[in-house]
Order: sequence, then C-alpha cells, then structure tokens
Amino acid sequence: MREFYLGIKFSLSYFSAIPISFKSSDNLSTPKVLGVMLFFLPFVGLILGAITVTLAIFLSHLGWYGSIISAIVYMMLYGFIHTEAIIDVADAIYAKRCGKDAYKIIKESTVGAMGVLYAMGYSLMKISGILYLLNHHLYLEFISVLIISRLSLVVLIDSLDFKSSFVTQLKESLGWQYLIGTFILSLLIGSILTPFFIILMVFGFAFALGIAIYLGKRLGFINGDVLGATLEGVEILLFLVLGFLG
Repeated sequence: MREFYLGIKFSLSYFSAIPISFKSSDNLSTPKVLGVMLFFLPFVGLILGAITVTLAIFLSHLGWYGSIISAIVYMMLYGFIHTEAIIDVADAIYAKRCGKDAYKIIKESTVGAMGVLYAMGYSLMKISGILYLLNHHLYLEFISVLIISRLSLVVLIDSLDFKSSFVTQLKESLGWQYLIGTFILSLLIGSILTPFFIILMVFGFAFALGIAIYLGKRLGFINGDVLGATLEGVEILLFLVLGFLG
C-alpha cells in the first residue's frame, strides 16, 4: 500500500508542477512504485484538466482572454516539460541533418533557434486549440483528450524500445496489471465524460504511434523527449479532431 501511494505521488511530481514532497527514506525506484506511476499517468491529465476547466469557468466572464489564461495555466501545470521536449527533438533532428550526433545534441542543456521556433509554433497551435474548446464549452471533451494523450504514452512505453535507461526501467516495471488496469479505468472515466471517447482514443493511439515512429526514424532512436513531443502532437491533433466534430 505504501508503494502504491508513493507511485501516485511520484506520477504527480514527475508529470506535473503540483508541489509534492517526499521523505529521504522513500524509495521511488522499485518496480511497483514505477508501475503505479505509469498506471496513474492518464489521471494526471484528468486532474490537470479539471483544474484548467475550473479556472476557465471562473474566468468565463472575460471571454477569450480568460480562455487564453486557462490554456497557458494548463501548460504551466505540467511545467512545460513536454514543450521542452519539442525543443530538444527539433534541435536534434536539425543537428543530425548537419552530420552531428543527434543523441548528444538532445542531451545538451542549451537550446537552438530551430527548437525555439518549433516550440513557439506548437505552443500557438496548442493554445489556439484549447481556446477553441473552452470557448465552445467543450470542457469534458478537453479533459478526455488529456487522459488519452497520456494513456497513449503508457501504450507506447509498453510497445516500443527506447534509448533511455529511465524509460527502459519504466517499461520493465509496467506489468500487465498496470497496463490493463489504467486502460480499463481510463475507458470507464472517459466514456462518462464523452460518448465518443473510444473514437478519440483510437485516433489518439494512431497519432501517437505515427508521431513516435516518425520522430524515431528522423533521430535514429526513441527516448523520453520523443514521448514528450508525441504527447504535444497528439493533443494538438485531437483538439483539431474535436474542432471538426464540433
């Protein structure tokens, strides 16, 4: 039970900017803690989405201005870690085109011009998509996308091979009970939120697999940054799908 509790806390602290504290004696590297961490990942999206929607409703009298604030706050709530991944991936892809070691570049702490430009472009598309959904009161659909984008990462971790010791450790800790459990629970919650959750989920999985494989081929490997960039791409594309459906 202690490890389950630690896994939930670790998921929140790692995948969001919500302040979580740990004791020095807490062991966060056990397979059960890491398995629960991945099990809870889709529900980090649920929590961040609920906070964002609550803020959007509170600021609804401000119109589009309130929606933009809410959209940016959502990105702040996950600490821009996935946006940062776009910077790293873009820099590495362009560095490889120049004959440099993409893996070495992606691990550098500095950022290049192309990475910044791509991050700006993705951020504008993402904020615009969230703005559209919030202004059209598609609150539950928005939360559904956040669940699906993170559930798709769990599926990718289980399905692909990674050039990352930490992600490989996560993959080895992801037992079938965690994978099936998070899938079923996400499906149940998502189906309550929107009647076409399964359709969105199929699109999300297809987008995630396509983006991850494409980036992997461009880089020559898949790591945590590719997963972060994939999440951003999945959310942007699902916002677009909802725009067409709406």
